[in-house]
Amino acid sequence: MTPDFAPGEATGIAMPAHPEALHQAGSEWLTRAFHAYGALPPDNMVAKVTRCESFAGGNSGDKLLLDVSYARPDPALHTRLFVKFARCLGDPFRDRRRSELHGEVRLAALSRHPAFPVAVAKSYFADFDPESGNGVLITQRINFGEDGIEPARVKNMDHELANPLEYYRATVTALALLAAAHQSGRLTPEAERLFPFDAEAAAANMPVPWDADQLREKAAAIASFIAACPQLFPASLAAPAFADRFARGTQQFLQHDAAIRRFLYADPRFVALAHWNTHIDNAWFWRDAERVLQAGLLDWGMVRQMNVATALWGGLSGADLWVTGDHLGELLALFAEVLSANGGPQISGDELGLHFDLAVGSITLALLMDTPALLLARMPDIARAASPHDPLLRCDKVVQGFLHTFTAALNLWERRDIALRLERMGGSPALRKPEC
Repeated sequence: MTPDFAPGEATGIAMPAHPEALHQAGSEWLTRAFHAYGALPPDNMVAKVTRCESFAGGNSGDKLLLDVSYARPDPALHTRLFVKFARCLGDPFRDRRRSELHGEVRLAALSRHPAFPVAVAKSYFADFDPESGNGVLITQRINFGEDGIEPARVKNMDHELANPLEYYRATVTALALLAAAHQSGRLTPEAERLFPFDAEAAAANMPVPWDADQLREKAAAIASFIAACPQLFPASLAAPAFADRFARGTQQFLQHDAAIRRFLYADPRFVALAHWNTHIDNAWFWRDAERVLQAGLLDWGMVRQMNVATALWGGLSGADLWVTGDHLGELLALFAEVLSANGGPQISGDELGLHFDLAVGSITLALLMDTPALLLARMPDIARAASPHDPLLRCDKVVQGFLHTFTAALNLWERRDIALRLERMGGSPALRKPEC
């Protein structure tokens, strides 16, 4: 092995660590890799690479558009491929996420199970080296805008769609189908082998990283930021009454932080294999024979067994505010209905709603309280933006994405009075501290 290659833990194949190494390895390496992965018949080979072009999308490893031809053309073999590397060696900020490809590699293996219920891009090679953090995933390339597949949809731009709600119905349905297949045992034992679950570790994940005084400062900074940029937020969030309620609510969540996370993982009906980020830019869409929109899912980097409400918030956090503000109950009921209809457990919309509210509150404190500082550091003149859809915000996708998710979370705090929900649960045994 050299710095340009690393051994795959599953196949033993020496994998190229970056695009140039793959370009140099060429069709000979692709043939060996596809054979080792079982994606190419032994009597066939990759004859030629006809396109090897950098692709700039995404926030983690380097990516390539790869076109190939085969010695024996076969309609079952895709010639237009997509390559994703674990590493982005030229950008430390993106390279820090290299371990995410390990989950995608394991998901690619699980997706070959005959009972896997969600459409994914067919994998031709997928392997990872935990020691070096190098890895490669090669799949079919989704032909957006062709053969009945809709054009690629852009995150946080729902206002440009005629009916955004149907896209979230499709992604919520896909999440429910996956959860049902896992919870019913149809993916056993592969799912448990590839994605083992530790309830204690899951409940310990994403703790609130602030003490009470720090949290007061963060809440005050959020109120100041909204007051300085009210045009970027719903009017209800700019009201002083909300700022006071939010500040008090964050202290309540801090007080019960560990108990909330234990509660989210205490009932196995709410734990399943799930995609963490089903924003609509991580999916492709088509209509079935009845013209109902269907979704396939991409970018499985954070896939794991998790609380299903946490997974739902991960996808719905990218939706327009009216989707979660006016239709959340409908979407949660849809998830519960599809889950039980496909062999999963019976849960009610109200139960799922409780988990959803607690997950939103917990994640807000764990991940979003520093959002104003992040936005101002990356875009000091953000106050010049006339609205959340101002083209200025599109100049920095990190700013656009964090502003949207932050606003969506605060909007749910206000619309669903998440802190009051927690207050009413204060006497629940599930949230009491264990007795010594």
